[in-house]
Parts: sequence; C-alpha cells; structure tokens
Amino acid sequence: MHRSLLIATSSLTIALASATAHAAEVPVADVDALLAAIAAAQPGDTIVLAAGDYEVHQSKIACETPGTADAPIVVRAAEQGAAKLRLDSLEGFHVRAPYWRFEGLDIEGICAADSDCEHAFHITGAASNTHIVGNRLHGFNAMIKGNGEPIGPNDSYEHPDDVVVEYNEFFNDAPRDTSNPVTPIDVVGGQRWILRGNFIHDHAKGGGDNISYAAFLKGHAKDGVIERNLVVCELLHSGQVRLGLSLGGGGSGPDMICEDGACKPEHERGIVRNNLILNCSDVGIYVNAGADSKILNNTIYNTAGIDMRFAETTGVVHNNLLMGKIRDRDGAVTDKQNNVVEATLDQFAAWFADPAGQDFTLVDGAAFVDLGLAVPEVTDDYCGNDRNDGAPDIGAIEYDGEGCNGGLPVPGGSGGDTTTSGDTTGEPTTGEPTSGDSGEPTSGGSDGPTTTTNPGGTDGETSSGEPTGGATTQSATDGSSATAGDTSPATDDDGGCGCRSDVTAGGPLALLALLALRRRRRHS
Repeated sequence: MHRSLLIATSSLTIALASATAHAAEVPVADVDALLAAIAAAQPGDTIVLAAGDYEVHQSKIACETPGTADAPIVVRAAEQGAAKLRLDSLEGFHVRAPYWRFEGLDIEGICAADSDCEHAFHITGAASNTHIVGNRLHGFNAMIKGNGEPIGPNDSYEHPDDVVVEYNEFFNDAPRDTSNPVTPIDVVGGQRWILRGNFIHDHAKGGGDNISYAAFLKGHAKDGVIERNLVVCELLHSGQVRLGLSLGGGGSGPDMICEDGACKPEHERGIVRNNLILNCSDVGIYVNAGADSKILNNTIYNTAGIDMRFAETTGVVHNNLLMGKIRDRDGAVTDKQNNVVEATLDQFAAWFADPAGQDFTLVDGAAFVDLGLAVPEVTDDYCGNDRNDGAPDIGAIEYDGEGCNGGLPVPGGSGGDTTTSGDTTGEPTTGEPTSGDSGEPTSGGSDGPTTTTNPGGTDGETSSGEPTGGATTQSATDGSSATAGDTSPATDDDGGCGCRSDVTAGGPLALLALLALRRRRRHS
C-alpha cells in the first residue's frame, strides 16, 4: 500500500515537473506563428501576440490540448486591444479542452454574409475552466457559444463548467442580417458559469424573428451568476426586438443536448445581480423556466421591466429599480420585495445625473437609498464596492460614498475574480435548438407612470406569449432620444467604477467618447 502510494506520488511529481518544463512564453507576430503556437501549446505556455493585424482564413482555430489549474494555456495580446484578429470563418477559437485563457484580444468577424460568422469562441464539451477576459468581440452572431458534446458514456452530452467571461466588450456595428440566433453570450448547459463586468451593446437580429438577447444561460444550466454587466441594447443603432439578460432564453431542445438529459428547468439556482440594463425594446431581464432564480439589485432603465415565466420558474425578485413591471406569467410564482417599479424617464432624470448616458451619479435618492432588503447573495454593488453600511440601497449601485456612478465596468472591485442534436463532429452549430413553445417574452407596457415599492405579490400579467416590442425608445426629458443620450465620460475621483479615464484607447471608452463628440457637434 505504502509503495503504491509512493509510486503514484512520484508519477504525479514527474507529470507536474514535465508540464513545468514545457511551459514557455511564446511571442508571435503573424498568423502562421500564432496557429503553430496554438497547435503546439503545452500546459503553462503563454502565447503573446504582438500588436498588428492577424487575418485568419481557416474554418476554426482548434484549442484541444488541456491546460491545468496550476498551468493554464494563455493566449493574450502584448498590448491590450492592439492584436486585431480578423476572421472570415464560421467560428474562431474552438476550445475543447480545459484551462485555456484568452486576454486582451480584438476579434472581428469579417464574413461577406452575416450568417457565415457565428462565434469568436466556441466552448464545448471538456472545455471547463475557460476564461475569456478583457477582449473586444464584434462582427459575430453569438460571439461566445457554449454547449455540450456527445463525449460521455453512451454518447451522452458533457458540458463545460466553471467558465468565466468577464470585462469584455460585445457589440455589432449594425443589426445582423441573418435568421440565425443573435445573442453575444449564448450558453446551453454547463454549471457555475460567471458572466461578470462585461459591456454588451447593440445586439440586434435583422432577419427571421428579429428577436435577440444580450446574454443567456439555458439548457438546464446550473448555478450561473450574471453580475455587474453594463447592457445597452440600443447605442449605435435601434430597432428590432432586443432583450437584456436571461436565464432560459427562448428555451432549448431536444432533451439530449441539455444538462442531465433534460431541458426543463432551463436553469437552476441562477443569480442575476448588480447589473445596469438600458434601452431595450422588450424586457431588461427575462427568466424562462428558471427554478430558484434570484433577481437582485438590478437597475433597469428604459425597458419593459422583468418577466418571470412558466411554471418551472420560482425564486425571488428583490431590490430592483426599474421602468416597467415585474410580471409572473404562465404559471410562474416568485416572491417580490423592495422593488421600485414603473418609474418614468422623468423620475430617472430627477434621480440621476444622466442615466441615458450611463451616468448614475446620484442626484436624489429618497425613493431607493437605504430602502433595500438585506440579502445574503448581495454583498457588493455594480462597482464591486462593499454594501456594508447596514442599510442596503435598491438598485445596482450602493450610494455610500465609495464613488460608484455607473459607466463602464472595470476590474478591481471587492467582488473578486473568481447545439443542435446529432452534432457529433465537434463542428459549430448554425441554428439554435428550440423546444416547441418558443418561450419568448412579451414586453408588455407600463399601465401608469407610478413608482412604488412592492413587498410580495405580482404586478400583473400579460396574456400574449409573443414579443411585442412595446417599450420602444422613448423621448427623454430634454426631448432627445433616450438611446442617443449624452455619453461623455464621467470622472471618478473616488476609485469606484464609472467611465474611467484609464481604459485602453480604442476600447469601449473610445466608443462612448466618439458618440459624445457626435452629440455635441449636433447640438453646437
């Protein structure tokens, strides 16, 4: 027994030493070197892309060598955002092995037809513990696609778990001219996914049903967390039916592709907290068959509100600050406490400096400051600042003097770092499975410009099961479009998040600054 243990320990030591011996920093400066480095990657390797353009013309970039927890395989830009990958293929990085990390890349789809550029990252099967951090992704229908592969016993589907997607920017310059699903983060199955601190804007589907989401976790996914994201459904362009964040999306099927071989519930024990969601033509948060869901401390501006739908949907909706209603629909039963609902544009304009421009600097917080319910799942706010003053605020931001005012999410807060059936080839899917009943939300509308806190109960229910796009972009108090609000960066001298001046040039801050400059020119 002792000798066997010694042999096993020695073997493990040799394996770890071998992995360490292979670890290297691999600088690359052209496409051939990049592809060769990824094909030859070993645990612990860091592939560093020099600044420049990398135009890749092949079906996918296969990432199939496993990293380890102590020695992940890293692909990163030497300078944030300066390595620009241009892809004309159905997908970019196809990750099928665990412990890969991608940092600081600018990845754009350049296909002649929008239906031909599906994913910048396709994370499948055994690709657990993948990290997608600080990238700029555009020109794809679903920039990140997660789903299972039939690689388990009896060809059962296995899904990647513990994937982290944080502090990336997702957008498209124009609505996607496709009938394929359009959702920047599209995840079917998997456990403990974290979507944190991302800037998601201008996701729009120009063909088919015209319905798109900013992000969803579905396919009987479990224990997902969607937190501290900035979602602006309409910023560069408007139209179509755009939803914010979702547990369950439009539903999944057939059962074999979902976690545990069953698609209902679509999600279990999901948490959506501390997000800022703006300018969506439909609801800001949509839960479809989400068991034990927790929708906590979100600020939702210029959308139709929150929909909790279908009998599988249970859980709580607490401390949310929003325009529109919170609706239990089609058999959903949820507990609602300390929400401010059916607020108006005028009220938001009185409460905050410039909510249309993502500036939630406090002007008058009498309706929500110190009026929240203490919940154990919310210990910090949108900026990662602690909620520790003993009287939590309603909404995504805790106004306790720590300097959080909305704007772009940035790292460094106290929150920490933490398919289609029959596809057996590992190739990406081009369509999203459905479950018969589309599960799509209906936007509904506000019955009146009232603002109340509502402990318990439901705020009403719509009878239609189809999206109506009822909460179209409305006029702000100054007569300008809420979508075209002043997006000039706000200063943040107290170390909170906000629109920070130290964000890399050419990233989301540059985009917001450009929009602000255009607005000033229009009005000068």
